[in-house]
Amino acid sequence: MKNKIVALCMVMSALALPLVMAGCAEEVSKTTSSKTTSDGAVKTDEKTVTKAADGTVTKTEESKTTTPPNK
Repeated sequence: MKNKIVALCMVMSALALPLVMAGCAEEVSKTTSSKTTSDGAVKTDEKTVTKAADGTVTKTEESKTTTPPNK
């Protein structure tokens, strides 16, 4: 009886593994650039391209500006 339960758990795990792995996206490219302005602020632009398991390509652009603390 125990062997049947162990075998059933192993089969269920083996069947569930591809479903869990299908949700992972592959990072195709990532580009980061930074510029410093005359007042000391730093602007950072980041572009990321990911490809999902189903072939869908997603482009993400993020821009951050960091200002220096006032004295």
